[in-house]
Amino acid sequence: MIHKLSDVQSNNIGKDTFVWQFSIILKEAVIGNRCNINCNVFIENDVVIGDDVTIKPGVQIWDGVSIKNKVMIGPNVTFTNDRIPISKNKEYQNEKTIINESVSIGANSTILCGIEIGFKTLIGAGSVLTKSTLPYTVWYGNPAVHKGYITDDFCLLDLDLKDKKTGDEYFLEGFKPVKR
Repeated sequence: MIHKLSDVQSNNIGKDTFVWQFSIILKEAVIGNRCNINCNVFIENDVVIGDDVTIKPGVQIWDGVSIKNKVMIGPNVTFTNDRIPISKNKEYQNEKTIINESVSIGANSTILCGIEIGFKTLIGAGSVLTKSTLPYTVWYGNPAVHKGYITDDFCLLDLDLKDKKTGDEYFLEGFKPVKR
């Protein structure tokens, strides 16, 4: 469903994807199946979005951003694509940003260009992420710093791989936290 008050120029919108009012999607953008693009979202041309992605209101996704499957982008998240933004810069360099599968980015976060966010990373609300992350990690703050880990079943762990609620201890198998 594409709302009649949106401006969708792309023909590359997947099956069962919803685009809500006042959103703008430029001609070359590619959006997967079963996505939910909320109101007031802007998506530029050189953007690829996977399947089952939710993008909340007020998000801007600029050229060079690639978002994999099952990603949650909170309200008013802003991506960047130029580390030195100068008006009418003839030497502009578009930097690529990769958001891997199952990432969650909290409301009002800013994501600096040229980084890769690892599988299942959680970025806390209001964070300013300035560097790449490893999979299964939790980041927040300004600038965002590594504060813990997250499991496949969404259990938050501290930096010592301990669940604060239950006291359960985990260890890393590769990058993945596994219960002892």
